[in-house]
Amino acid sequence: MAGPVVLAGHAYAGAVIGSTAAQNVRALVYVAALAPDEGETVGEVFGRGTPHPNAPALTPNERGFIWLPDEAFPNAFAPLATADEQALLRAVQRPISVACIAAPVGRPLWKDRPTWYLLAEQDRMIPAENQRFMAERMSASVRAHDVDHTPLVTAPDVVAELLLEVVGQVERTRAA
Repeated sequence: MAGPVVLAGHAYAGAVIGSTAAQNVRALVYVAALAPDEGETVGEVFGRGTPHPNAPALTPNERGFIWLPDEAFPNAFAPLATADEQALLRAVQRPISVACIAAPVGRPLWKDRPTWYLLAEQDRMIPAENQRFMAERMSASVRAHDVDHTPLVTAPDVVAELLLEVVGQVERTRAA
């Protein structure tokens, strides 16, 4: 992709955007996302702190993949979503491989790029305290909102507002 890029990642995808090496990435946006530091694993940062009482027990199946149990969607993953939205999220979920969350990451891009963090204060999957720790460690510009783990579904205006803010900042920096 040519031109300046703003990468955004939700949940596990935070580790993905932090691991990119693309030179044209100008900024990173974490949306209730995991942000491991160099040498850490996704599993370590996900398990940091005390889990929410409604957080599901996540165990791999016989093939080494982790699926969210059905009750996780209304109880933890998307409690502010409608029943129809929860059913859709449940239907389209993809598992994560234990190998993906057990591998230490290299130097994260957030050490070299401006970073923003949408902190989901009602998150039951990645507690707000854990999100705040990661955001502060990254020196991210934090936007805390009273949203659950899935603001892309339950508060899309909040996510869009942040993305537009970041793109505007990148454009202003580029024009200067």
